[in-house]
Amino acid sequence: MKPKIFIDGEHGTTGLQIRSRLAGRGDIEIISVPAERRKDPAARAEFLNAADIAILCLPDEAAKESVSLITNDRTRVIDASTAHRVAEGWTYGFAEMDRGQGKAIAEAKRVANPGCWPQGPIATLRPLLAAGLIPSDYPVTMSGISGYTGGGRSMIDDYVSKGEDAPEFMLYGLTFQHKHVPELKKYAGLAADPLMQPAVGNFAQGMVTTVPLQLSTLERVPSGADLHAAIADHYAGIEDSSVEVAPYEPVERTPALDPEAFNDTNRMRLYVFANDKRAQAALVAVYDNLGKGASGAAVQNLDLMLSRGW
Repeated sequence: MKPKIFIDGEHGTTGLQIRSRLAGRGDIEIISVPAERRKDPAARAEFLNAADIAILCLPDEAAKESVSLITNDRTRVIDASTAHRVAEGWTYGFAEMDRGQGKAIAEAKRVANPGCWPQGPIATLRPLLAAGLIPSDYPVTMSGISGYTGGGRSMIDDYVSKGEDAPEFMLYGLTFQHKHVPELKKYAGLAADPLMQPAVGNFAQGMVTTVPLQLSTLERVPSGADLHAAIADHYAGIEDSSVEVAPYEPVERTPALDPEAFNDTNRMRLYVFANDKRAQAALVAVYDNLGKGASGAAVQNLDLMLSRGW
């Protein structure tokens, strides 16, 4: 029998993208609540418990409710919400984070899909902390730009309704209480909360994140080549990685840092830029906030979980 996959919230942005990515696959069976039963609370519980893997594409509280409705010990869960990303008993769904992370996801009962904003900074910072080049108490700041789908349903509705009158560039999260801060702190290995400063552009999807580094504040100042080597070595050791590291080279600007460069893919490309004389560097990640940052990661995690066998 084919494994049954239930997407709880399949009509939202992430759910629709997951359905599109899974379309035509013959190795799984997608089960859906019939249209006439969508408002029936019992139907949701029924399909959650009928699934081999349930993918939750819901607001946080609804995702928690879905998990509570699973009464068997067989249904495995991928949660695309923020609800369980730092929760005990949940495996973080960033397969390239460590060499053993893919195996951990494959064997997990509960997988928390990563958020789009933290994934780029985690991808660049974690190898540097593991290599001892950046201390855990380094005061990390990060910024970036995302398509308006990275700001949630209210931002999507706002941009779509305004059309050409929507702002080309807009900072947000200016109260510095971004919901992804705990996730970034935990999985990058930081001792203190990072400062996150996101921005949105007038395009639907894609993103670039940047972590600037004032290396002169460190007792031992690594070179740009040191930073790049540590990051490159980390991803060279990851099998079937969708994360790649660009060559280390001095450039003033490059069109490669296009937030839409990897739209509709699961790819992420990392860059290191540095000025050794000034002891300054920037860690940059380019990826699709709806791909590697959401639906692409969910499908990657699904495939890892399916690889365990049925």
